[in-house]
Amino acid sequence: MANKFRTLDDVDVKGKRVLLRVDLNVPMDNGRVTDATRLERVAPTITEISDKGGKVILLAHFGRPKGRDAKESLKPVAEALSKVVKKPVAFADDCIGEPAAKAVAALNDGDILCLENTRFHKEEEKNDPAFVAELAKLGDIWVSDAFSAAHRAHASTEGLGHKLPAYAGRTMQAELDALEKALGSPTKPVIAIIGGAKVSTKIDLLENLVTKVDALVIGGGMANTFLHAQGVAVGKSLAEKDLAPTALRIMEKAEAANCAIILPVDATVAYHFAANAPSHAYGLDAIPADGMILDVGPQSVARVHAAIDDAATLVWNGPLGAFEMQPFDRGTVAAAKHAAERTKAKKLISIAGGGDTVAALNQAHVAGDFTYVSTAGGAFLEWMEGKPLPGVEVLRTK
Repeated sequence: MANKFRTLDDVDVKGKRVLLRVDLNVPMDNGRVTDATRLERVAPTITEISDKGGKVILLAHFGRPKGRDAKESLKPVAEALSKVVKKPVAFADDCIGEPAAKAVAALNDGDILCLENTRFHKEEEKNDPAFVAELAKLGDIWVSDAFSAAHRAHASTEGLGHKLPAYAGRTMQAELDALEKALGSPTKPVIAIIGGAKVSTKIDLLENLVTKVDALVIGGGMANTFLHAQGVAVGKSLAEKDLAPTALRIMEKAEAANCAIILPVDATVAYHFAANAPSHAYGLDAIPADGMILDVGPQSVARVHAAIDDAATLVWNGPLGAFEMQPFDRGTVAAAKHAAERTKAKKLISIAGGGDTVAALNQAHVAGDFTYVSTAGGAFLEWMEGKPLPGVEVLRTK
């Protein structure tokens, strides 16, 4: 990993103005940060550069503002960040121009400054060369620690990497390291668990994975589409029946690549899509015509456990059922706990990512037991689809 990407190990930051791209897109309520997870993730990189005498200049976007909007200001986030890093974080009212230049000029070695939301300028998302040049004036080097934004070729996430010496921060380095372990050069056999509601959002993902993994577990509403394609009557379950040919094509591709597809063999069925709705486990040959599959059944859970036991590496994206409602979280929680146990026993490398997946692992109280949990939604998915990420490519050693 280390020789593929330039990292903080490759640069002396002392006395340098370090433009550090971070992800500060935290949930807010009435001007208060309600979940500081992302701030905690970038804290080690900020602290390291500061402790080594670099001038830390934070670049980040917040929300999707259409121009300058006080509700989307990073000022309250900077205040919350100072509590996390236990150091003062100064704030500039713009990310370019005189306010930014003055604030940067006032920095001493080790100081931390947060610039205002880069998306207050429409040129950020257009990766406008003149805007990139304005940002570049403020720094001597550029460090990217925002993997979650690396799938976007914006000025602060990719453009700066062409104007300044570019390095991966520690969060980015950990993410790239984990992804390399998951699919780049993994310990085999590799299993992927892919769940979620719709096949349509994950066609590219499934087509890439069947060429990379030894077994692919398909769960959630997606599995119903595959079952329907094989002639299973799925009742009133969520299924994209028009995608049956796509499902069959993916299965053919898997067979050609010697990748085993593991689909549910039974299902937990209810008649109402509601928490604690009365439910029952049925074999696939007996799904009631007016019933809805809301989770995998106990035999399917046992099959998933067996597949995890056979694997050395697990990549997970998406729940196995309607995990946000009890009791339809049972399949996902059971599989998550099983994977966590194998990981703790040093028998499995487990990498998980995506919003619903992180929520499901937290619900099972095992997120901390996985080898690595990525908080990057879109970037994690695009990476799993085998697509190059602009904000990562620019960090590669030439």
